[in-house]
Amino acid sequence: MSDNLLSYEVRNGVAEIRMDDGRANALGHEMIGALNGALDKAEKEASAILLSGREGRFCAGFDLSVMSGGPLAVQELVGSGAKLLTRLYMYPLPVITACTGHALAAGGLLLLASDYRIGAEGTFKIGLNEVAIGMTTPLFLLHFARDRVPAPLFDQATVHARIFDPESAVAAGFLDETAAPDALMSTAAAKAEAMGALPRAAFSGSKRKAHGPTVRHIEDTLSADSSSFDGAH
Repeated sequence: MSDNLLSYEVRNGVAEIRMDDGRANALGHEMIGALNGALDKAEKEASAILLSGREGRFCAGFDLSVMSGGPLAVQELVGSGAKLLTRLYMYPLPVITACTGHALAAGGLLLLASDYRIGAEGTFKIGLNEVAIGMTTPLFLLHFARDRVPAPLFDQATVHARIFDPESAVAAGFLDETAAPDALMSTAAAKAEAMGALPRAAFSGSKRKAHGPTVRHIEDTLSADSSSFDGAH
């Protein structure tokens, strides 16, 4: 499976999903749809997911061409993105992400929603910069951050819009480890194969228990909070 936004291939039981729109891998409606389609396929034929981006660019956030289209356009796109993120957070297979470069805003959220995150070493920017670009942080962003970001860094990572390099992103909860760029994909693939060998029912059941309360909070507040997505509040 492949299209102009991502490629998909199963190797050793791992569904390798690589985003590459030729630019910054922004999350627009087409990319979100392509990712959901790949997740549908992987659930039937793989034991784990390996998500990555193009070299130097993992994901730059939501598509600015859509985000500039007014409040309703913003609400629709960010709402769709939130549903993708909660799907990943509850996905029955292990989700391993190889952060190939910059991961900002929704890119940082993709990291927070993954089960294990390995980042390429380098001068890359990782974090949630919504406040810095004039957007009030959505509640679902705060829920994900509370689960993954250590309490002393929570305000810095969200309200202060602090951006981290890969090394400090480990301490901040966005990554679990880093690897040299030329070893990133092999390291991530090995981790995906190891986690994919875990008993599926036990893994997915435990993941539902661990992540379910967060997802329920997100689902309960998403509609009411959507009015803040345009940054006007």
